Formats: sequence, C-alpha cells, structure tokens
Amino acid sequence: MNEVVAIVVTYNRKEMLLECIEHLLLLRNAKCDVLVIDNASTDGTGDALISYIDSNKIIYCNTGTNTGGAGGFHFGMTEALKRGYKFLWLMDDDAVPEPDSLSAFLDADRELEGKYGFLSGIAKWTDGSLCKMNLQKTGLKKTITDHTSATVPVIMATFVSFFVKAETVKQIGLPIKEFFIWADDIEYSRRLSLEYPCYAVNGSIVIHNMKSNDKVGIEHDEEDRFSRYKCLYRNEVYIYRREGLKGRLYLFIRVGLHLTRVLFRAKESRLEKIRIILNSYREGSVFKPEIEYYK
Repeated sequence: MNEVVAIVVTYNRKEMLLECIEHLLLLRNAKCDVLVIDNASTDGTGDALISYIDSNKIIYCNTGTNTGGAGGFHFGMTEALKRGYKFLWLMDDDAVPEPDSLSAFLDADRELEGKYGFLSGIAKWTDGSLCKMNLQKTGLKKTITDHTSATVPVIMATFVSFFVKAETVKQIGLPIKEFFIWADDIEYSRRLSLEYPCYAVNGSIVIHNMKSNDKVGIEHDEEDRFSRYKCLYRNEVYIYRREGLKGRLYLFIRVGLHLTRVLFRAKESRLEKIRIILNSYREGSVFKPEIEYYK
C-alpha cells in the first residue's frame, strides 16, 4: 500500500476514466494507489475496469446510486480513511495528471513541513491554456495570477486535483454530500482555508479534458441541465453567507449579474431560468446541511 491514494469519482464517462487511470499508473518519482468511486454508472464502466481490478491495479467501489460529485467524494474519502492512507488526492474522471503531478505535491508537502490545509494542482485545458473553470481563488472575487512561484497562497480550489492530509480531513470533516453537484469543492476548500494556509502548486499539472474552455452559464445551457443550476445557486448561498457582509454583498452582485445575463443573452426559457436563480438563492438561505466527520 502506498501512502497516497488518488480518489477518482466517475459517472458514465468510462473512456475518460480509463485515460485518467492509465496516467495515474504512469506517474514518475512518486506512486499512489488508485481508488475509483463509481456513482452507479450505466455505460459499462464496471466491466471496463475488470482487468484493472483483477490485477490489483485499482480499488473499485460502486456507490449503488448516483450520489453526485459531492456524495462520491464523501464516499471515497471515507473509504480512504478506513484503509489508513496518509494523503488523499482528489480528482474528477476527466483529469489527466502529468507524470510529475504527484511528486510536486509531495515536494510541496515537505517544503511546507506539512503546515497547510490543502494543496491544489494547476488545471490546463487540452490546448495547454489555463482551465478557466479551475482557477484557484485568492479572494472572494480574485483568482490566481502567479504561475511562477512554487506555491501560491489561495483560499478556494476545485477537486480537479486536490491534495489533503488524512489527519486534516479527520479534523475538518468530509465534503457535504447534500450539495450533490457543483460548489462542494469550493465549500470544502474554503472550510480548510478558514483554518489553515492553503496553496496552489504550480509544478503539479493536470489536463482537464473538458469539451470547451468556456465557463458554463445558465443563460446558454439546455433544459436537461437546469437541475445542476438549482444545486449551484443554492450551494453558493450556503458558502458565501458565512463570509459575513462581504459574502452577502458578493451574492447580491452575483445574482444581479446572472439575472442580467439571462435577460440579455438567453435565447429561450428566460422566465424559467430566472425562477431557478431566484428560487435557488431563496432555498440557499435556509439550506443547513450538517457536516459529517469520520469516526
């Protein structure tokens, strides 16, 4: 058993998952175990992984139902703690780690003498540009601009490549599974940065294999994805209301901006999209899920 486990949450993207696994198995200068959390995929993911499972190249767990990204990472981190790993490396199934991505995290861990909440890798898109969806935040409205220093202080990051010590997870708790999808990583990273200094690690790079490097927005999205935005807006209210006056002001500006985008840019379903934004923000004001701790 290695001291690091890569936790990969997947749902119906077996081809991307296989690419992610292959790159994890080819890491250099540092090795990790691979724990795949399958959110009850229906595309043959389990069958595609049989050879990896039988040869003990990966550990495979099926949640039995689609728990979303938040539930998948909650499940996977709990499983990793049960198995006694020292470090947890979280990533989505469409992340393709470069060969030195793990060793860069371990170098940063030694350099910082373990005094951090989380470490976050740099996500690049398939053309080598920075992935806009995964820019770490240095403030509520500011994103990282320093891409030359070995480590850069940040306060929020995504789970595309997220490195945390098991002992920290035991103290801070697990991701909130009720978030289901979107912003669970922002909540979790901020929960950590409120307690500890946290860093982006410029030497740890993954390719985020997304179809587009444009930021998603409800104004252009299709009806079958509306439920995701209900989660997004509700979850964001939970996150930013604990930031006090600054957070509430940020939310006020954000809701106005998104409503304006829908009014002037959406080509269809304007009223439905406006209802989703307003109702979800209202729901977020009373959304109070409990943080669970590993026992």
